[in-house]
Amino acid sequence: MSKSALKAFKEKAPRKFDQQDWSSAYCNVEKELENVPLDLIKGEVPQELFGTLYRNGPGLLERGGQWIHHPFDGDGMISSMRFANGKVNFSNRFIRTQAWEEEQKAGRFLYRGVFGTNKSGGLIANIFDLRLKNIANTNVVKLGNKLLALWEAANPHALDPNSLETFGLSSLNGALAPKEALSAHPRFDPGHNNEPCMVTYSVKTGPKSSIRLMEFATENNNAGNIISDRKDTFNGFAFLHDFAITPNWAIFLQNSISFNPIPFILGQKGAAQCLSSQKNTQGKFLLIPRNSGVYAGENPKIFDAPSGFVFHHLNAWEDKNEVILESIYYNDFPSIGPKQDFRNIDFKALPEGQLKRCKINLSSGEIKTTTLSEQCCEFAMVNPNFLGLKARYSWMATAQKSEGNGPLQSIKKLDLITGNNYSWSAGERGFINEPLFVPKEYSNTEDDGWVLVVIWNGETRSSELVVLNAIDLEEKAVLKLPINHPYGLHGSWASSK
Repeated sequence: MSKSALKAFKEKAPRKFDQQDWSSAYCNVEKELENVPLDLIKGEVPQELFGTLYRNGPGLLERGGQWIHHPFDGDGMISSMRFANGKVNFSNRFIRTQAWEEEQKAGRFLYRGVFGTNKSGGLIANIFDLRLKNIANTNVVKLGNKLLALWEAANPHALDPNSLETFGLSSLNGALAPKEALSAHPRFDPGHNNEPCMVTYSVKTGPKSSIRLMEFATENNNAGNIISDRKDTFNGFAFLHDFAITPNWAIFLQNSISFNPIPFILGQKGAAQCLSSQKNTQGKFLLIPRNSGVYAGENPKIFDAPSGFVFHHLNAWEDKNEVILESIYYNDFPSIGPKQDFRNIDFKALPEGQLKRCKINLSSGEIKTTTLSEQCCEFAMVNPNFLGLKARYSWMATAQKSEGNGPLQSIKKLDLITGNNYSWSAGERGFINEPLFVPKEYSNTEDDGWVLVVIWNGETRSSELVVLNAIDLEEKAVLKLPINHPYGLHGSWASSK
């Protein structure tokens, strides 16, 4: 390679990120704010954006000098970014769970965390304590006149969508039993079977696992009322974090995972650390007929799934006698061991997520798998109006480099048919949360809209809100957040129109 070619290659190749830049985002949120106007760093906020971007995630990572073992154990904090007339106002508030209030008063951790955080006092204080605190930190969605802060091992918390005040645990108008584990990944059906609705589920695990599939009305005076309910039982332990829907099916991937509760009971590990991949067993696709579809009342269909582990699905759709499911696959279950520090993880030691498509033939059971993108990615999405239909475009957070694992530093728009793509980078010192696609009102063009994303700027040690044109990922606006916002989990958009 010539010197000029080598220089061009080095300039084009992504530079190695700085671990301190990345980990500096993990900090306690020290204040709660209400309707603070965001300062514009550059660009202009599109005038057509009217609505609120809600985000949920861990906002408290340390108490009394003790750090949590894993960020997923951090107490939930909701932030809202309200768009109107080219301006954005910011609010944030911790969810007043029972455990949060108790620990605020005590100034220390009183509960164990699912992902390995222990109470102070060593093994004696943690052994046989099987209580888990509902930290309400995984997702936030608006249903009717309430916000729901979701954590998939318990009931959701209901909040005021404007003030973010916590009302308390919600049974969704009596649909949920006390402490019923509701998914943190509902899917919003845009109206495949005449009525828009929220599709969600609860799961009970064990040697046999049951999935309760529920649908809730989302419009008019019926918003929040349950309109469909069925329960099915399957063999084996079901570790489920996400699912997908089509007009006729709810599609789950039952990962090949086992659970050994003994280290959890003895106070040695968190419950999630007791999960491990089963090398000699096959994962399963579980296709449950929706009560609103043409197969209502029929038994579920079960098929062998390809090897690998899946947290998140992109989308699913139907094509004659096939169901097509697009998901992010890992070679193995990624976890942080009891002696590891999450702020200093070695990305190269963890498997990367790759976007793959599985075609499931409902008659023969044949599964055909293709890789859509080898670049490490997470938080993939389609236009919500195309959820459950064949979508051409997807947007996702990716690593900077094209191969191997790394922190999420770019957003990619991928043409799922041609493989063509656009990319926007947060820079070598910028790090990305889950992006969210907001479709333009009254447009029938699939990629017409915006991508909203909160990023961490490792250079300034501050958080920013970025607005991108979804068509070509042109940067439209960058705004400074008034708090340092730790990496979050999931969020949603609620239109004001």
